[in-house]
Amino acid sequence: MKAQIYVTLKKTVLDPQGATIARALQSMGHPEIAGVRQGKFFEIEIAEGTPKEALSAGLNRIAEDVLANPVIEEYRVEILD
Repeated sequence: MKAQIYVTLKKTVLDPQGATIARALQSMGHPEIAGVRQGKFFEIEIAEGTPKEALSAGLNRIAEDVLANPVIEEYRVEILD
């Protein structure tokens, strides 16, 4: 089993790296790009036999305590079969 955790800046936080990427894409001939927000992606392998009931809470705790800065970032956890 695997889990994916997506960490992105909150909408209220400026994203200068995303703005730079958007400008670069526009200058490369992609005028359809109106904006870019960058983030982090984590793919986590789950040990076999781990009960799903406790998994969600544990992954959320990991995301909040280790992978994301909850002051400026938000995260989303997806558990894959």
